[in-house]
Amino acid sequence: QVRLVESGGGLVQAGGSLRLSCAASGSIVSINVMAWYRQAPGKQRELVATITSGIIPNYADSAKGRFTISRDNAKNTVYLQMNSLKPEDTAVYYCNADGIVLGTGKYFEVWGQGTLVTVSS
Repeated sequence: QVRLVESGGGLVQAGGSLRLSCAASGSIVSINVMAWYRQAPGKQRELVATITSGIIPNYADSAKGRFTISRDNAKNTVYLQMNSLKPEDTAVYYCNADGIVLGTGKYFEVWGQGTLVTVSS
């Protein structure tokens, strides 16, 4: 079983910064793409950023220039550095990952439990 555990959310003033972390654990052969999504109150979940196993990042327009996604493959961990935060960044942030399970060789895709980021004006 593969699990994702996020941390790093909290309350921050507009213009401030936060760093989110997401660690994968379990019987993992490899992780392909790791990603951050977010869901604001009353809105659909949206993609924030992705990063491949080859450390190639991709960002939603709302994140470009302010957020940086990074990854430590040795630790199966992905990070999201968020700078110049705005009130509209307030949301629950979810980590997502897909890859291959050790032993069975089966594909997996998992979500974290989410971490709340609140940006006050």
